[in-house]
Amino acid sequence: MTESDETRILTIPNLVTTIRLACLPLYLVLLFGHDDRVGAALLLAALGATDWVDGYVARRFHQVSDLGKILDPVADRLLFFVGVGGIMLIDPPGAPLWFCWAVIAREIFVSVAVLALAALGAKRIDVTWVGKAATFGLMCAFPLLLAGSSPTLTSAPILRALGWMAGIPGLTLAYVAAVRYVPIGLAALRDGRAARARATAG
Repeated sequence: MTESDETRILTIPNLVTTIRLACLPLYLVLLFGHDDRVGAALLLAALGATDWVDGYVARRFHQVSDLGKILDPVADRLLFFVGVGGIMLIDPPGAPLWFCWAVIAREIFVSVAVLALAALGAKRIDVTWVGKAATFGLMCAFPLLLAGSSPTLTSAPILRALGWMAGIPGLTLAYVAAVRYVPIGLAALRDGRAARARATAG
């Protein structure tokens, strides 16, 4: 891929990511405007399920772009913050507040750490398989817990049970991944600074 390819803006992966972002207000409308927990849960599940689409398309069809490298993780973080935040604010909450806060706290920590490392000149850090597994588990858990909080759904207890089956392992892996990112981030910072030093010396 040439440098000009990576500077492209109009790509299919970027379009998919933009659509995911555009659906977040609809999720909030379903949740707060229509009090439709099942509809909001289905949309949240769909947005979570398409998380891998933009990345797969970018790699498969050689449409990786500089914008996509920024836009995709931003969309992932916003999906968590808006999705989980909405679940916390409905009455009664769609999931236990301690569970929601545990996820939000971890996302804030990772987001701040990534921004700080980037500002200090660290190389880009790829997501580990533990992080991907954690994201998958949590993106399954929250829609299930939200739908399971619907007072009109007869299958609500089953959905809640499935939500916890995905949520507890997902949350555990999320914190394991956060701890593992510490040495990875420090190595990326060293490599980034070394690369800048070589470029300056050259």
